[in-house]
Amino acid sequence: MTLQPGSVTLADLRRIYRDAPKVQLDRAAKEAVEASSRLVQEAATGDAPVYGINTGFGKLANKRIAPSETELLQRNLILSHSCGVGAPLPAAIVRLMMALKLISLGRGASGVRWAVIALLEDMLARGILPVVPGQGSVGASGDLAPLAHMTATMLGEGEAVYQGRRMPSRGALTAAGLTPIILGPKEGLAMINGTQCSTAMALAGLFDAWDLACTALATGALSVDAAMGSLSPFRPEIHALRGHRGQIDAGKTLLSLIQGSPINDSHRINDTRVQDPYCLRCQPQVMGACLDLLRNVGATLQIEANAVTDNPLVLTSDGSIVSGGNFHAEPVAFAADQIALAVAEIGSISERRIATLVDPALNYGLPAFLSPAAGVNSGFMIAEVTAAALMSENKQRAAPCSVDSTPTSANQEDHVSMAAHAARRLIDMNINLSVIVGVELLTAAQGVDLRAPLQTSKPLAQVIAALRKEVAFLENDRYMAPSLESAAALVRAGAVLEAAGRDLFPQLSLGN
Repeated sequence: MTLQPGSVTLADLRRIYRDAPKVQLDRAAKEAVEASSRLVQEAATGDAPVYGINTGFGKLANKRIAPSETELLQRNLILSHSCGVGAPLPAAIVRLMMALKLISLGRGASGVRWAVIALLEDMLARGILPVVPGQGSVGASGDLAPLAHMTATMLGEGEAVYQGRRMPSRGALTAAGLTPIILGPKEGLAMINGTQCSTAMALAGLFDAWDLACTALATGALSVDAAMGSLSPFRPEIHALRGHRGQIDAGKTLLSLIQGSPINDSHRINDTRVQDPYCLRCQPQVMGACLDLLRNVGATLQIEANAVTDNPLVLTSDGSIVSGGNFHAEPVAFAADQIALAVAEIGSISERRIATLVDPALNYGLPAFLSPAAGVNSGFMIAEVTAAALMSENKQRAAPCSVDSTPTSANQEDHVSMAAHAARRLIDMNINLSVIVGVELLTAAQGVDLRAPLQTSKPLAQVIAALRKEVAFLENDRYMAPSLESAAALVRAGAVLEAAGRDLFPQLSLGN
């Protein structure tokens, strides 16, 4: 997969995250990269102080560095900044972070040699993934600690995963036939001064949240049929009158999933209910707003993925090297906060549908807690409680991170974005959401099965068939945790979307 710096799409980034293709920069980028590197080499031996090239970093910017010490300066920068803590980031996120760094360096404004890019490409091609602890970045001045751990592997320091084994980085490079690099002027700073870790986590959160949102449309449609709800709220005229793209898309998907269901046809004439609860009726409005929010986030993160976010920047147009603030990850922090809001809301309305289905006062004739023999059996009573617990946890985690800031580096870096915090929590929030949607899949499928001999629509019947390969109908109480995990695993794997037909669901970014 060839990456065009400045022109990488969400579809490209999703493919890197999901499919792990081998990636390399378009070789047309080499000329600009080497031109910026020559300017840095000249500045490193010049008399004028240039931040991070012949000076120290942060509050130490007034300390001049002799040309003979520039290599040591860059090496020490990486080692001293490798201060990450906590569980390592998932491999898919580390791989995406490395690709994002390639894209940024390929713009030719960072001053690195092509050899740095080549080593990063080779590591990706041969499956060497640095061990990057997930905590330690405040989202300005860049994701310093996590990116330092990534870069340390290039120096033969720290740890990496190679061929499924965690080992010292030097050993991983040697085993793969690669040689550690010695960083030249500014190269260490260019590697760690950027938003690629926060952006990778936010993109991963976006891609997972989008798939979960689409899956929640499928489970929501199942819930409507299980509850013998009305199709009228999904009529396209309603949504056209409001005009929001996400609402129109969500309504269309819900209608397409349920239309033709014999269950729905069976109660259309004699049903005395006038309106369904909001969790059924207002799905296009709620889910549509979430889809719109995620699409807006996608636009922001696509721009950020193509951006140059280190400092100083090398402007080959006039030969200047200029200090700025592109490393400040405020756009990513806002984007991650918005993803968190969408994830919390998707789980909130899904949990309300679960609660409706297990409640005999609301579920239109289904047995209490969806058990054929309620009383001695508790059915899905506590599965709903688990969904409620995870829903509340996600609501608490959805509080904005971007409004927080704390001064660092002796008050030189006195306003920070907290983008890494905002994006990292999305990993756990999406896992929680997958369980909530998985519980809805279980309860809605149980409700539809209890309507037999009436059947649901073809797409929804295919969803139930996929579920039943892994989880049997709940006739009597059983040890429930494996059923919940199996359903959540199907949700996370995209099996629900595949079973229903992906062409029925909205696309994150049309044309990409």
